Amino acid sequence: MTQKKKPKVYITRRLPDVVETRMRELFDAELNIDDTPRTQPELVAAVRTADVIVPTLTDRIDAALIEQAGPQLKLIACFSNGVDNIDVEAAAKRGITVTNTPNVLTEDTADMTMALILAVPRRLAEGARIITDRKGEWAGWSPTWMLGRRIWGKRLGIVGMGRIGTAVARRAKAFGLSIHYHNRNRVRPDTEDALEATYWDSLDQMLARVDIVSVNCPSTPATYHLLSARRLELMQPTSYIVNTARGGIIDEAALIKCLKEGRIAGAGLDVFEHEPAVNPKLVKLASEGKVVLLPHMSSATLEGRIDMGEKVVINIRTFFDGHRPPDRVLPGRV
Repeated sequence: MTQKKKPKVYITRRLPDVVETRMRELFDAELNIDDTPRTQPELVAAVRTADVIVPTLTDRIDAALIEQAGPQLKLIACFSNGVDNIDVEAAAKRGITVTNTPNVLTEDTADMTMALILAVPRRLAEGARIITDRKGEWAGWSPTWMLGRRIWGKRLGIVGMGRIGTAVARRAKAFGLSIHYHNRNRVRPDTEDALEATYWDSLDQMLARVDIVSVNCPSTPATYHLLSARRLELMQPTSYIVNTARGGIIDEAALIKCLKEGRIAGAGLDVFEHEPAVNPKLVKLASEGKVVLLPHMSSATLEGRIDMGEKVVINIRTFFDGHRPPDRVLPGRV
């Protein structure tokens, strides 16, 4: 009996061991053992020979790359929730299916968002740095030293009330924050009632009234610089902004200007407009205690990465079994 040929799967980055082992069991999988980012020539070679490529959000799969794909490439099974790094329309024109890994990182991202909401007003990173920089020695407690701002009773404005935004709202409500939100569509009445949330159809009006802004919307052409210079200037000088979504949603240069001039009290950023590069001006502001910076780690839990890997495996197996993969991404719905 002839053994069914395994699809050739090209994986761009190192994945958790359990995921890679499963990939090797099921597919003719090429792993990235040393986790070095793939170069453009390597990606070109991959799309010319592989049946499936498994990119991550740092791999740019644009129309020019897709145009060089061989006829055997039938699936781009993204190891990511967002697919803004992939030209889904160009893939569809070549008959290539695109899948992603949605709905597995909601709680992890919401946890980190809440951590930043706490860390920035309460100066947690700044306080930790004082202990480490002084090698465990400090002057001791004082009534007026390292004063931050209280969280309880403040207004939180959530930009993007999808799964992650809603999960952030649940956590924030438990910390005594009043929930406000702006979204393309109003959430269900029972959700709004449970969160005691106030809906704003005008983002401008919400920004002017809340104490903390949490950015949780997807990255699309419509949300690029959604938090523009004009909108950032609407915020109160005592307000804070947190972003665990995508860096390009905020006009980073405008944010830096507002922080330097004291028109916004502080920021917590897990994503950056030009990452992995981080603007040196942001690093300087972090050293001055005005910003908390994290290296895009809001979804970085072992459990989350394994769940993502399992989704990739299911999408590949379903596709090659002749069925529509459960997490197919269609053009125009990114």
